[in-house]
Amino acid sequence: MLEARATLDLAEAVGPVDPRLFGSFVEHMGRCVYSGIYEPGHPAADAEGFRTDVLDLVAELGVTQVRYPGGNFVSGYRWEDGVGPVDERPTRLDLAWHSRETNEFGLGEFMRWTAAARVEPVITLNLGTRGIAEALDLLEYANHAGGTTLSDRRVSYGSAEPYDIRTWCLGNELDGPWQLGHRTAHEYGRLAAETARGMRQFDPDLRLVVAGSSAASMPTFGAWERTVLESCWDLVDEISVHAYYEEGADLADFLASGVAMEGLIETVAGIADDVVSRAGGTKRIGLALDEWNVWYLRRHQASFQPQGWPQAPRLCEDAYTLADAVVVGGLLITMLRHADRVSSACLSQLVNVIAPIKTEPDGPAWREATFYPFASTARHARGESVPLSLQAPTLITPTHGEVCVVDAVLTATEDEGASLFAVNRHPSEPVEFVLDAADGRPIRLLGAQVLTDSDVHATNSIDHPTRVGPRPLGGDDGEALRLRLPPVSWAHANLLLR
Repeated sequence: MLEARATLDLAEAVGPVDPRLFGSFVEHMGRCVYSGIYEPGHPAADAEGFRTDVLDLVAELGVTQVRYPGGNFVSGYRWEDGVGPVDERPTRLDLAWHSRETNEFGLGEFMRWTAAARVEPVITLNLGTRGIAEALDLLEYANHAGGTTLSDRRVSYGSAEPYDIRTWCLGNELDGPWQLGHRTAHEYGRLAAETARGMRQFDPDLRLVVAGSSAASMPTFGAWERTVLESCWDLVDEISVHAYYEEGADLADFLASGVAMEGLIETVAGIADDVVSRAGGTKRIGLALDEWNVWYLRRHQASFQPQGWPQAPRLCEDAYTLADAVVVGGLLITMLRHADRVSSACLSQLVNVIAPIKTEPDGPAWREATFYPFASTARHARGESVPLSLQAPTLITPTHGEVCVVDAVLTATEDEGASLFAVNRHPSEPVEFVLDAADGRPIRLLGAQVLTDSDVHATNSIDHPTRVGPRPLGGDDGEALRLRLPPVSWAHANLLLR
């Protein structure tokens, strides 16, 4: 059996784990909203039309914040369409996803849903087909107490108290030629700066996220971040990072997707630090991974043939495999290891569309395989993030080169409780994982679970909703912790470091 050894040193902690790392994303795309989180008439719907079976799963998933309403959708969206009496709202064409949007679900419904779900709202502004004035109008409508035309309109629509939305994204993927209102970095940087400046005149304490590149594969990646931040680094708190991965011809290559994310995080952080330093500043720009997941985008692009303008069509409803879940767990490990720079994140998306939760209209809701590593990490990653000194066998992969077969990170709290998260990336070999402490303290195993399967492409479905799921993992403890990690597996262990 292969063996990997890791040493923990609590003095090497990089910083606290921000709960905002465990966010998600609701876009008016496919069935994420309609028959996803919202389905009046469903047996489990409440008086608002919110599916309570989905709300229960969102709570179990541990989501802390939700970004809305897009995504590509937002760059053609008029926020005013989604407020006021539902029967007076206009129906529009959504060019981003070639769909018909009734606007039955809008800002007020979203805010009531976030209250029901007990999550923080994150609002993305349309800086594609709209601009500064419309953004400031929305801010006033949402956050001003009353006494103005816009805030009084919100009150008249049933929301007497301001929404007090604290986090705002300044547009979405404006570097992409598919985006309505696509701009150059210079154009977007100036628009983002002026919008941010106006928003800070309303409330200087808002958290503002400027749009980074839509992908590391974009030809303008890096240059886009630099140019945009040169315009607005002193006005924003975070820069967005979008990262999607999918399995190709080589399973080991896919399982090592965290290596690509690691390079992406370090590159964007380095650019941000350099821009601030050259400008004579000292602030540290956070990274908002506000779109990340496994997404079989090439499959979608190859098969997408729009016919008409349907409402809430089935789009990108990937059935996630055990291998996909292991990758998601590995990406979470990468984010935790960079908790000093990754200040927030949103798994894209929440329900049905490339999501950890699936539903059927008038039917059940169930957990995808990817649900489990996210839920466990969100529940147990507390305190400080502690990278581990790791020695492990390696694999040669086509994209990432030589990579360790095991990746792991630890989080520790002041009461000496800790959580270990680990993945075995080897396609066929188990690994004995050995963890000890640099100061010689004993490590007590309180309990562990593993996500694995004899079929790496096994999935959950409406007929077999629990085909893939975690199971107990035994191990030895004392002077060192020993866990046997099956091939293609993700594991979590609760520890006591004394």
